[in-house]
Amino acid sequence: MSDTISLPFTAASFNRLLGEHRLMAARCTRCNALFLPPRSLCPTCRQESLAWVELSGRGALAAFTVIYVGPSAMIAEGYTRENPYVTGIVALDEGPQISARILGLDARNPDLSWIGTRLTVEYLDRGEGDQRRTFLAFRVV
Repeated sequence: MSDTISLPFTAASFNRLLGEHRLMAARCTRCNALFLPPRSLCPTCRQESLAWVELSGRGALAAFTVIYVGPSAMIAEGYTRENPYVTGIVALDEGPQISARILGLDARNPDLSWIGTRLTVEYLDRGEGDQRRTFLAFRVV
């Protein structure tokens, strides 16, 4: 579990915590539902009584796609039609699922057998100073 965090349940707070290399979800203190990205209202029971919970960062690949034509930031990192990358949905051990970049798979040779592959969280820090951002990724165990 985590220490008490007094941040609102917003994407900005989630990203701030990612910058601290913490994968955090929201847990409803009424129905115990666990979800991410966080929201200010429980999607299960519609209550506002939430708490931040730190997740293990472990899970399995539930779905994936190979990106051959990415956004300009990925092109700047060298990803092209000849050098694609993988993104996917990770089913975390605690229950929620999240979309993230997947590292450690050969994007040039995608294979459906990747479904179920065990993954662990990795934080990708990009930029310097005020421009620094942390992106969520998962790497093959």
